[in-house]
Amino acid sequence: FSTSLSFSIPAVAAMMRRLTASRKLGRRMLGPLTQIAPRPSRAALQRLSCSGRSFSVLGAHSLKLGEEMYNPEWKPEGFEGGVDTNKLPWIALPQMPGCSMKPLRVSNETGAFTVLIKMTKGTTQPTLVHLGASDTYILSGKLSYTKGPMKGSIGPGVWAYTPAGAKMEGTTAEEDTEYLATFYGPVAFMDADGKSVRELLTGFDVKAAASRSGISLLPNTLAEAIGERPLRYQGLGAPLAMTQERNEAVMSKAAGIAQITELSNAHFVDTNAIPWIVNPDAPDIGLKIMRISTETGVVSAMVRQNGQAPPHYHLGPADFFITSGRMGYRAGPPEGYGPGTYMWEPAGGRHESTQ
Repeated sequence: FSTSLSFSIPAVAAMMRRLTASRKLGRRMLGPLTQIAPRPSRAALQRLSCSGRSFSVLGAHSLKLGEEMYNPEWKPEGFEGGVDTNKLPWIALPQMPGCSMKPLRVSNETGAFTVLIKMTKGTTQPTLVHLGASDTYILSGKLSYTKGPMKGSIGPGVWAYTPAGAKMEGTTAEEDTEYLATFYGPVAFMDADGKSVRELLTGFDVKAAASRSGISLLPNTLAEAIGERPLRYQGLGAPLAMTQERNEAVMSKAAGIAQITELSNAHFVDTNAIPWIVNPDAPDIGLKIMRISTETGVVSAMVRQNGQAPPHYHLGPADFFITSGRMGYRAGPPEGYGPGTYMWEPAGGRHESTQ
């Protein structure tokens, strides 16, 4: 989940050292490879390593790389790229009356799933238990947690993390609310007694609902990404409320909010209050770090990008959601991807010109 763009490993390393030194806040996924693009030849790597190129310096983009550095299977009309969620419909979420969803991705390997959820004003979610962790980013509206350590109200720009095993009671929409959520395991909805499970929401429930509605989910692997693109959704989409100027402003560019140096709540943070971390070697890219998992190494971050990212490989998968601006992306539309676009970048993918 997370709002992020591609950045170089040296730049991340430098930023992480600075982050550690200053003890600032603490999803970029760095994990074992499951699918990998064809590797460049040893000779090509040697030429690259001897060139003195620093991948954290944006001025080096004028270098011309040999064709062997590119993925030969790449197809401009393949399934690489993202989905403009403004062109997707809201579909029923029967496990949560008063709520609807836009399905985006389901992992065939782990069952994790990413969706956009809409709650109408006054809706209270049923009591539920997270059987896996989840993270949430509020796009518009306002949610209230009425009980437990997450008690309080959260609005646009707030990012939240819920650990596996957490029981949620009384989550209420104070306004019509839309949020992006990734669930790393099923959600169990409890019966009236609060002890027995009434029903589950799993990734495969989301996949089935998407199929019934004619919605193609994003590919999980590099092999899928270079395949033929399935038929796009043919119906009418429902634009996100965040695309309205007033909502975009408070979500990612709110003014007058004091910066923080530590969390006041262990479960959620207003990203507008987190300071930007900028590596002097890559001044066009800034980071706001929300969470680093000490178990998996997964990083959740906001990224501000105002230039071209250096060529890079994804050693593990990553996903991101664009909140403002436009991003040019290979295989993307000429005008670039704008707010509301969700992307999944498979492990092993190589990117040459994200900007």
